[in-house]
Amino acid sequence: MTSSSRFLCLFLALLLLFVAALAAVETAEISDSRIKEAEQNLKTDLTKQATNAEGSNRTEWKAGEHEVDDPEEVASMVEMSIGNSTERRNLGFLSCGTGNPIDDCWRCDANWHRNRKRLADCGIGFGRNAVGGRDGRFYRVTDSSDDDPINPKPGTLRHAVIQDRPLWIVFQRDMVIILKQELIMNSFKTIDGRGANVHIANGACITIQYVTNIIIHGVHIHDCKPTGNAMVRSSPTHFGWRTMADGDGVSIFGSSHIWVDHCSLSNCADGLVDAIMGSTAITVSNNYFTHHNEVMLLGHSDSYTKDKAMQVTIAFNHFGEGLIQRMPRCRHGYFHVVNNDYTHWEMYAIGGSAEPTINSQGNRYLAPANPFAKEVTKRVDTDTSRWKGWNWRSEGDLLLNGAYFTPSGAGASASYAKASSLGAKSSSMVASITSGAGALPCRRGSRC
Repeated sequence: MTSSSRFLCLFLALLLLFVAALAAVETAEISDSRIKEAEQNLKTDLTKQATNAEGSNRTEWKAGEHEVDDPEEVASMVEMSIGNSTERRNLGFLSCGTGNPIDDCWRCDANWHRNRKRLADCGIGFGRNAVGGRDGRFYRVTDSSDDDPINPKPGTLRHAVIQDRPLWIVFQRDMVIILKQELIMNSFKTIDGRGANVHIANGACITIQYVTNIIIHGVHIHDCKPTGNAMVRSSPTHFGWRTMADGDGVSIFGSSHIWVDHCSLSNCADGLVDAIMGSTAITVSNNYFTHHNEVMLLGHSDSYTKDKAMQVTIAFNHFGEGLIQRMPRCRHGYFHVVNNDYTHWEMYAIGGSAEPTINSQGNRYLAPANPFAKEVTKRVDTDTSRWKGWNWRSEGDLLLNGAYFTPSGAGASASYAKASSLGAKSSSMVASITSGAGALPCRRGSRC
């Protein structure tokens, strides 16, 4: 082969490599301007933080501060521009084999930290349409303090949740956040604790009141205390007087499209998760509940009939050691209790009043040793003549150590249709499905 022929072959090979690189960039749907924009946003944010660290006395907050495109996204976009983006998107999104549809949607991906918002597409049940802060920017919490509930500092969790635009809130490091007053959330927010060990504890906790589209994921919530009789900010433009709060871990009040997932909750002054006053479209999933008396209240009171529209999915949770009752306790509404693992209760597991519809499917109920606490169900302060018409059913549940579920009602199909939100797996799969319940020890660069 002549030198000119070799040169021509080399030229053609380089040309093909160049075309392939262009195709890869196009496939990844990334433009130079997008990368530059993300890099510039990151540089701007880091510059602002450095300025603050050098002793700036500026206290006012400007739009965009602490809100950035995910810094890791810059690096991932560069990598994607020289790789096959289609393969990267498919990587890890097939089942990991647990049978848990939420976890199988995102946990297989070792690059979950670069695809955090994928989580918003993995919801199930009545709260499946909760998008949280999916359509907003990332907000990185850098400061665990909560010194001023009226004028929270930029970089704190309180400052993040009150903003009036969608935000996906992440944490720079491990932290324990002791809230002076209720953390009053604004709509379209995600609190995403993955990658850090985040505890909201030993003070006030989370209030979701008259808002929509909230995701709370991957945090420890415990030892919540009653607080109040104080002024608290709920948005950039409003703060007001708050009376005493009960000390719930997560209080959902008049709100919709709420998803509480993979949290560890224990030992609060009132409920761990309560939903009242017309709240609906809620999913409580993959949580680990321990050491508490009245775990979950769904429905304000027997006389509050607006809760008749309430629909709540309780799925893939582990109700563990030290629990006594209300897992959940329901009023009015429609409740799908599916594929949960009940290993501990002292009084009862599922209770209710005011004619709720309860659809229990594919759960594992392990009764306590106490011979007088074997019943899963409890009709609260209601005569048999009244509750025998309520629609409560057990379908495919595994009842162990003498546990028994007392069904009632004629099994009206229309009623159970309103209390059905996903297909139940076999109760034999509950151990696998709930094996990762609670806040996960996720670390970047490895499967969560």
